[in-house]
Amino acid sequence: MNTVLHKANTRGHTNHGWLDSYHTFSFANYYHPERMQFGVLRVINDDSVAGGQGFGTHPHENMEIISIPLEGELEHKDSMGNIARIKEGDIQVMSAGSGVHHSEYNRNHNKEVKFLQIWVIPNQRQVQPRYDQISIADISKENQFNQILSPNANDQGVWIHQNAWFSLGHFNTITNTSYQLHSKNNGVYAFILEGKATIENQELDARDGFGIWNKDVVNIQAEMNSKILLMEVPMQTSK
Repeated sequence: MNTVLHKANTRGHTNHGWLDSYHTFSFANYYHPERMQFGVLRVINDDSVAGGQGFGTHPHENMEIISIPLEGELEHKDSMGNIARIKEGDIQVMSAGSGVHHSEYNRNHNKEVKFLQIWVIPNQRQVQPRYDQISIADISKENQFNQILSPNANDQGVWIHQNAWFSLGHFNTITNTSYQLHSKNNGVYAFILEGKATIENQELDARDGFGIWNKDVVNIQAEMNSKILLMEVPMQTSK
């Protein structure tokens, strides 16, 4: 078993006034040579956007971009013609593929919107751009991990162009559980959204990240009132 630990207070930090962002991996002006990515997991940005503010129209290509709102409501517009609102309990995915432009704004002028923006390197390039969002609140059960993303369009959750699975767990009681990886070529990166957990004997607090690979089953003790995101991804990028 191999592991990597990223404590919350070691993340990169950018504050533009309207945007307060913490970067688990190198991003924009934050560069750390040992924190470029975890396998094909390239970006985990923990963003807070001030009321009425947001990201103006900007381009992406050849990246799977996943947004998970944690608080408030975010409005999305893109060059594919999509206009959508996402809120806590939703998950949004955009396959940038051959190229797409989009913007994201806080719909509320009196309250911050908080969300995770996650980038995954795809296993196919130049695909036709696509957009999707679902309510993960509708598929979630408490005190267990619920799949919210996979490579399969007909599976539970959204899908992306990569051999990756995301699972989200809300635990209101101390819960001992395990996670079975789908592929021996994958690793799991755990991100503690709220509360505390112990994963493979590593104690973790809110906003800590912990990556594990070369292990088939990961043992997890979730503490009371915790929320944990598991991201299973290939450890090697496609050539």
